[in-house]
Amino acid sequence: MKNSLFFFSLAVLSICFSGCKKTGDKFVAPNFENPLTAAAPVTKITIDNALLQCYVFLDGVYKAQPAATWETGSDNWIYGSVAGGEAYKGSNLSDQGPAEEIATFIQKSTNIYFNDKWNEIITALHYTNNVLKDLPLTTDPAVTPAYAAEVTAEARFLRGFYELELAKLWRNVPYINETAVYNKGYNGVGNPGPIWINIEADFTAAMNVLPLIQASAGRPNKYAAEAFLVKAMLFDHKYSQAKPLLTDLITNGVTSKGTKYTLVPYAYNFNPSTQNRGEGVFVIQAKVHDGSDGYDGNSGDMLNFPNSGLVSCCGFFRPSFSFVNAFKTDAVTGLPMLDTYNNTDLKNDQGLSSATSFIPSTATIDSRLDWTVGRRGIPCLDWGIMAGQDWVRAQPDGGPYFNLKTLFYKAAEATTAEAFGGWATNQSTSNCYNAIRFADVLLWAAEVEVEVGSLQTAENYVNKVRARAATPSGWVHTYKDPTNPASGYTTIPAANYKVGLYGAAGGYPATGFATGGKSYARKAVFFERMLELGMEGHRFFDLQRWDGLYGGPAGTGYMAATLNAYLAHEGAEPNFTAFPYSSARFTAGKNELYPIPQNEITLANGKLKQNPGY
Repeated sequence: MKNSLFFFSLAVLSICFSGCKKTGDKFVAPNFENPLTAAAPVTKITIDNALLQCYVFLDGVYKAQPAATWETGSDNWIYGSVAGGEAYKGSNLSDQGPAEEIATFIQKSTNIYFNDKWNEIITALHYTNNVLKDLPLTTDPAVTPAYAAEVTAEARFLRGFYELELAKLWRNVPYINETAVYNKGYNGVGNPGPIWINIEADFTAAMNVLPLIQASAGRPNKYAAEAFLVKAMLFDHKYSQAKPLLTDLITNGVTSKGTKYTLVPYAYNFNPSTQNRGEGVFVIQAKVHDGSDGYDGNSGDMLNFPNSGLVSCCGFFRPSFSFVNAFKTDAVTGLPMLDTYNNTDLKNDQGLSSATSFIPSTATIDSRLDWTVGRRGIPCLDWGIMAGQDWVRAQPDGGPYFNLKTLFYKAAEATTAEAFGGWATNQSTSNCYNAIRFADVLLWAAEVEVEVGSLQTAENYVNKVRARAATPSGWVHTYKDPTNPASGYTTIPAANYKVGLYGAAGGYPATGFATGGKSYARKAVFFERMLELGMEGHRFFDLQRWDGLYGGPAGTGYMAATLNAYLAHEGAEPNFTAFPYSSARFTAGKNELYPIPQNEITLANGKLKQNPGY
């Protein structure tokens, strides 16, 4: 990375996420190359501003980065959801070849996506560690012990976040703290193995100091740190240690603005005007029209919109047939078809022109499908009835669906409040990214209870999540006037939604966790995470940590078996032969991890070791 990456202009430094706390009238850039010999004195203002800069990287995007923003976004759409079988890369086969390689598991260590993602995280760690280096140097009386403790806690939280991003993708990564020597990179730090214990230590330290309430929604509080500590522990399979932390989060947890954790209407989580409410454990803020040319918006998702009909770019991140099929429910119980969901496809318009008559499926489905996936004949937010190929070109390559969770509302576009148009930040939006939401916490708790607790308690947690999906007021409804979506909605469901609860709560005791046993309960929890958190960048990493190869409870080869079954299904889809899924294969013992960028291994002169199989 060039020196210029570490010297933002004054204007760029003053740009931050929505609602962040600014201290002082201007930003002073610290000396990033050697903070211990910085010519300028270290004052409270310089510390404030140095810490503020560390937050810029949370969304995986910063204005001076040399990489395309879609390669590095923290939502991990390509690394977590596409490679996890929830979606295709989209667009056409010749577009973004490195992403196509990741989607079909033929990536190499020279893939530019990995190099850019790695460097974005290392840059973030460099900024964060410099705060911790500079802080002890100050003689400014305004830097009180309490203030220094708060800054240290926030910096360690951020370091934990960035190191966790590294570890999720590559597992065997260097742990880089403030004692590491920077010389155009951290090439003297090796990667002898997983660093979960180091990440856990950072989040523990942050949890013990951070306040319950922060001045802005984008700053972590005690409970956000506790939630990330749990997440690291689950990768480390420390279920017993995570259990009391989850109990505390569920019983006492509040957002950074002091709101008790709760499940809000599902669609609220993906609408800028209703985000940062009770479900937001840690929400990475996004804001447009703030002078940043869209870079403070969610520009990591800038390609991930329908490529015609609604917006002009770019048709990436398209939900897969298998993912959509997972939302089918049993007509009697309303429960997922855990073992048979992929036997047949939910009715779709693949291969049909928009001029051809099409009636959507009348089969029972989970209501979350139509807040997650744009599909033919169903209301699409406030844009109108989804019209098929007129809204999703390149169907043979990308399938008939598009992702709704990143799409902005038409009303917002009209007011320019939440969308920012124009290349190279095309369609950057104010749609914040939910790094952790309360549903995530509840399903972690269910997972832990299956492994070391009570199957009945696990069932209760899953049912809390499903009960929201079963509530009719939170479903997608038909328009009052289909020709004028702005006229509002009826009370008529847009599809045949039926969402049941497990066990006695659903009226069918034979489908309960206790009756089905531990393996059934585990399968149900795993499946619920896909339904609830689909298209949010988690699936690949969930499959990885559940695999027995890394100590997970599902047994060695679980990830490979799951994704190879997915590849076989997609490869056999009619009118979908242009997409190379029929020949793709996930290699067990290799593809569970991504290759460490070859450029980094070369620069490290033997300090970094490549992951197995690459």
